[in-house]
Amino acid sequence: MRPDCFKNGMYCRRYKPPSSIMGLVLGIICVVEAAKVNKHKPWIETTYHGIVTENDDNVLLDPPLIALDKDAPLRYAESFEVTFTNEGEICGFRIHGQNVPFEAVVLDKSTGEGVIRAKEKLDCELQKEHTFTIQAYDCGEGPDGENMKKSHKATVHVQVNDVNEYSPVFKEKSYKATVIEGKTYDSILRVEAVDADCSFQFSQICSYEIVTPDVPFTVDKEGFIKNTENLNYSKERMYKLSVTAYDCGKNRASEDVLVKVDIKPTCKPGWQGWSKRVEYEPGTGSLSLFPSMHLETCEEPITSIQANIELETSHIGKGCDRETYSEKSLHMLCGASSGTVELLPAPSSSANWTLGLPTDNGHDSDQVYEFNGTQAIKVPEGVVSTSLKEPFTVSVWMRHGPGAKEKETILCSSDKTEMSRHHYSLYMHNCRLIFLLRQDPSESETYKPAEFHWKLDQVCDKEWHHYMLNIEVPTVTLFVDGVSFDPFLVTEDYPLHASKIETQLTIGACWQDNSGHDSDNETEFETLTGGSAQMSQYFRGNLAGLMIRSGKLEKKRVIDCLYTCKEGLDVELPEEVGTTVKVQFNPSQSSLTLEGDNIESFEKVMQHVSYVNSRQFPTPGIRRLRISTTVKCLNEGSCVSVPDVEGYVMVLQPEEPKISLSGIDHFARGAPEFESPEGVTLFPELRIVSTITREVEAEGESEDDPTVQESVVSEEIMHNLDTCEVTAVGEELDGEHESLEVDLAQIQQHGLEMSFSNMGLIITGVNTMPNYEEVLHLIRYRNWHTEALFDRKFKLVCSELNGRYISNTFKVEVNVIHTANPMEHANNAMMQPQFISPVHHGSMDLSGHTLANSHQASVVPSAATIVIVVCVSFLVFVIILGVFRIRSAHQRTVRDQENGKESEMDWDDSALTITVNPMETYEDQHSSEEEEEEESEDGEEEDDITSAESESSEDEEGGEPEDQQAASRQQQLEWDDSTLTY
Repeated sequence: MRPDCFKNGMYCRRYKPPSSIMGLVLGIICVVEAAKVNKHKPWIETTYHGIVTENDDNVLLDPPLIALDKDAPLRYAESFEVTFTNEGEICGFRIHGQNVPFEAVVLDKSTGEGVIRAKEKLDCELQKEHTFTIQAYDCGEGPDGENMKKSHKATVHVQVNDVNEYSPVFKEKSYKATVIEGKTYDSILRVEAVDADCSFQFSQICSYEIVTPDVPFTVDKEGFIKNTENLNYSKERMYKLSVTAYDCGKNRASEDVLVKVDIKPTCKPGWQGWSKRVEYEPGTGSLSLFPSMHLETCEEPITSIQANIELETSHIGKGCDRETYSEKSLHMLCGASSGTVELLPAPSSSANWTLGLPTDNGHDSDQVYEFNGTQAIKVPEGVVSTSLKEPFTVSVWMRHGPGAKEKETILCSSDKTEMSRHHYSLYMHNCRLIFLLRQDPSESETYKPAEFHWKLDQVCDKEWHHYMLNIEVPTVTLFVDGVSFDPFLVTEDYPLHASKIETQLTIGACWQDNSGHDSDNETEFETLTGGSAQMSQYFRGNLAGLMIRSGKLEKKRVIDCLYTCKEGLDVELPEEVGTTVKVQFNPSQSSLTLEGDNIESFEKVMQHVSYVNSRQFPTPGIRRLRISTTVKCLNEGSCVSVPDVEGYVMVLQPEEPKISLSGIDHFARGAPEFESPEGVTLFPELRIVSTITREVEAEGESEDDPTVQESVVSEEIMHNLDTCEVTAVGEELDGEHESLEVDLAQIQQHGLEMSFSNMGLIITGVNTMPNYEEVLHLIRYRNWHTEALFDRKFKLVCSELNGRYISNTFKVEVNVIHTANPMEHANNAMMQPQFISPVHHGSMDLSGHTLANSHQASVVPSAATIVIVVCVSFLVFVIILGVFRIRSAHQRTVRDQENGKESEMDWDDSALTITVNPMETYEDQHSSEEEEEEESEDGEEEDDITSAESESSEDEEGGEPEDQQAASRQQQLEWDDSTLTY
């Protein structure tokens, strides 16, 4: 046996067969002994890297999967090759790991070659790489595979290659951007798409493309869109683009994306989102002026902002929308005590001194008077007390511009004749307001304050201002628009000398006498036509509401009430703003100033600015708005300038109320009631109702449907009244025997005032309609000489807002019922027909009217009177009927005779003479009308008249006067038959 037979103890080498049998046996024994030993483990690489495609299952490994085993026999012998055992072969590979989607398969056991395959379909998008371990094992010893050896564990990394199965998808459904015209952008916006493929090649977006043709935009491979030319807002305000995307595998996006590009005009800093015209409907309270306003700063950083909002109302009324009641009513409404005298009232029968003075008719019921430098009026005597010892107040609304150097007088009290001294005067000189007060003579001849001077810009700014002077010698306090001003100069003078000369109060100038006496005042005279008196110091401007109130001074509360506007600006600060924005109003709330440093908070406050008008019937028209804005920036050099905003509030015409007066308009009372101290109530059941008419569209109908008709509905409303006037119709009231009376305590209890005149009475004061009803129910009419009175008529008219809304004219007629002794009526029925007429007239009036229950006894006449009236009426009827029957019978007889004669002979009328009564035409026509009336009224009774009644009628007719007998023969011709031949 060769010594190297068992070399290394693993396998026997191939050798030459021995030449002897013993050698052969020894060789076989050597081989068999060697086959029984499996000493070595299989060997594989420590790391493998593989690649597999999603749609394939074979993994391409690097290096290839081969296992080696040292126990394996020699593959080649020297002379021949024979393998006798299984030791050294590779029987398999085992993969270690959880949920490994691979398996290892041996291709050749002897060589140890194997492969790795996918057990299931791979998805790169779920997992790009797989890592696991693999181990080889040999076939062991003997046929049963005993003593099997395993190799070490090797790590396998398998990468799953991607297949381009997904298309790009955009991240947003649509894109939107805003650009400014005339500007070229490097990038307007970026579109971005993604691909669900796992590989870099197929998951990357390689290009974008704008599908919409002929648009001035382009997109790069990164998705950035920019414009290729300057955009023009006037040409196109918005572009709509369709954009698609491609991945690197040339797959196109599944859906294109929409891109909207808004074109804005060139950026101009300023307020945006507001309406130039804002409509205000009366009665709606507060109206937001800028609900969507925001400030465009063109991306300039702002550090602070200030805005001033002005509401221009100087053209409305007296500077703004105030109550347009008369000044006297306003003083009462504001709580001023009685005693106020209105010197510029609306012209009426009781106050006519302002008649003919030019007025400003452009303002709803505001009694504004215009003075052009040539007009002035005299206030009648007795209107204002001449005593100035007690405190008194002068108030006036005035609008005055820069004037000449001459004095201009508003109010002046001066001597009527001779010396022409000025007792007190309110005038202007060089835009200074001056009040002159010369005191009455006193025991001490010492200097006392006489002239008070105020230098005010308001006097000559051509705007409306309210002036009020509280005068309590020796001090005078001036309030202008509710703000007090002290005089800058007070001059003194001696009191006036005692005199019995009467004074004259004038408005718009000062009354002077033309006698040439020293008047203690520098004046320029202009002689009035037709006399020696003249006016001087004419006023040029507008006046309204000139009042004098004696006895007391006005309180500050009343002054503020008289000046307060009923319209203005308001703002309600949002809670989130807090104190970041400062708000400041002027006294009349026509100006609002806002300050802040946060634009967002500032804009919220601006959006809450509103217009308010508390009047029930505001003055319609335009109120102009103006917003002035100032901003500060971090870079003052490039800070933006915000232009002013101008708009207007249009106050719409309010629904005009229709004031209706209704009640009993015709009734009768007995004469004793008129003569009693209580008199007769004129308006016992008067009702005052006010309604407005609205147009309402039918519900559920389309506004665009032209066939839809608007329905008109009437709605009752409540509001105040300020005047009711009761006037006698016909003759004026004669104070010697008749009057209108009312309980003055009740009038004052309701806060009203009343004035009487020979035409009736006027109740003034702002109060509710029910209160006016209650007061009007108290008005009584008395007449203590009713012998010649049969009826009296009155009319009632009420109004609101100084005559802006006037009621209907309610007329009432009262009849006087006279009662008398029945025997006197019976005895004098035929002798005094003029007394029957009024009684008959009274009964006819009563038949058509409803009388108050409380006076039925006085309205219904006595039974005896009714019997007498019926009897006399029946007697007259019988007489007329009898005359008619006699006349008819006579005419029938004449016609029968004429017809008989015509049948017997022919007339020779050559010598016939006919005499006609000249009054025949008129009397015949008049008689025919009476006959027709009598026949129509008494046709049924005529058939029942007997011949006996006719005879009695003839007997009664015989006792009538001769003129009545002549009237019964009106239609008979008088024949001259002296020449008649038969």
